[in-house]
Amino acid sequence: MAGETVITVVGNLTADPELRYTQNGLPVANFTIASTPRNFDRAANEWKDGDALFLRASVWREFAEHVAGSLTKGMRVMAQGRLRQRSYQDREGNQRTAIELEVDEIGPSLRYATAQVTRAASTGGAGGAGGGGQSRPAQQQTSEEPWSTPGSSTSADAWSTPGSFGDDTPF
Repeated sequence: MAGETVITVVGNLTADPELRYTQNGLPVANFTIASTPRNFDRAANEWKDGDALFLRASVWREFAEHVAGSLTKGMRVMAQGRLRQRSYQDREGNQRTAIELEVDEIGPSLRYATAQVTRAASTGGAGGAGGGGQSRPAQQQTSEEPWSTPGSSTSADAWSTPGSFGDDTPF
């Protein structure tokens, strides 16, 4: 992994993660994270939004199923991964280049929301991004979207999943 560009991005999901399966049956989830810088304008005495960065991201295997079952549009997330550049030809035959984030870790930002985590059952595979479980955490949503607006009201169950870590959890 030497020489790879690893970044951390904090932003909001622009849509629900799209879960698909390759021809070989591997799950992959694709989504976009919008990260908008905010700066304080002293002359106007207010916060102003800068230009948003829209970064396409992907996750694979059971990790993809966990992301698709847990994250939804508007949620503020923190994602860490490796930037990948790929070239392709568009429909008109023009050569294009895309930069995407291959996510190693992702989770909710708790700055403006709360979350409850449910541990997925282990499948006995390797740990890390490719390991994990087969169960998808159930998601409860309220009519509010507390992840998209700083300072909005949140409730403890606005982004929770049933269950909890047992006393035997090694965390």
